[in-house]
Amino acid sequence: MAENLFTNSHILSWLQYFAANTEIDLEHVKILDITRKNKNLVPTVEAHRCVLVFTEAGDMDIFYRMWSVGLGDCEVVYNEGSEPEGPIKRNKVSEMIDRGINASAGMIVLNPNARSTIKFGMDNKKFYSGSVKYVGSEIRSVILSKMQIDERKNFCIISGASIAVETAMISGEGTIIAVEYKERDRETLEENVNQFCLTNVTIIDHVGADTMRDLPVPDTTMLVASASMEQEIEYLLKLNPKMEFVIYTLDFKTAAKMQDILGGFGLTDVTVIQIQVSKLTSKNVFENQPAPWIITASPE
Repeated sequence: MAENLFTNSHILSWLQYFAANTEIDLEHVKILDITRKNKNLVPTVEAHRCVLVFTEAGDMDIFYRMWSVGLGDCEVVYNEGSEPEGPIKRNKVSEMIDRGINASAGMIVLNPNARSTIKFGMDNKKFYSGSVKYVGSEIRSVILSKMQIDERKNFCIISGASIAVETAMISGEGTIIAVEYKERDRETLEENVNQFCLTNVTIIDHVGADTMRDLPVPDTTMLVASASMEQEIEYLLKLNPKMEFVIYTLDFKTAAKMQDILGGFGLTDVTVIQIQVSKLTSKNVFENQPAPWIITASPE
């Protein structure tokens, strides 16, 4: 796949074409070139009312994927051919699920129901129900907030399946390295990646030079505390001495000694918090969820 299939001049010509032939206000258009690496179509359309999408010929199920995640009412503005010329056509995504992309071209996707803000903490029912027991959405919201997700940051997420999925949706310009040690958990994560049409997630089975050699260096790592935690931190700090960490644990003893453990790696800016979430049940009784400790750490 060419890295520069659509140059600046191509993009400008398509913008001029749509400006001249439609009444769409292009002032706030989001430009998305999915021929480039790590570009997620579905999360971008969900978050923007107007997206100018550049595609490569041969993507035969692009509209089906959009329809399958609930974007069937979005409108597609396009033309036939690979050049910005000729008559404009408009159809809903639900009307285009049996067709694919036959030519490298630009198209506009209009989503009147787009959300304008970043949403943390998806309902667990939206994830593929495989082998993973997902952390509660409220807890996940706090973890994602602590990760300080930026569009262009790279992340390593160890044993945090649903967190990897949501991070990939938000960090549209970055790479998410998702580490799952169990084969069934990797399969579950793969199902979620496919379900949400994510292209910026790389799934590996452990942290090490053999699995991460050719991958982008993470800026932040989120991990679930485990017996291999210290080896993982040691290796990741060799990759990036300025690495920031967000650590999840349900074990009090582990949380209590985290400052000493992290201090041994030069991570002296450490914060430890505990989160308690209670939910009102149908019987009008508050039910307590597991109360994890969340530790953030970074070099001074």
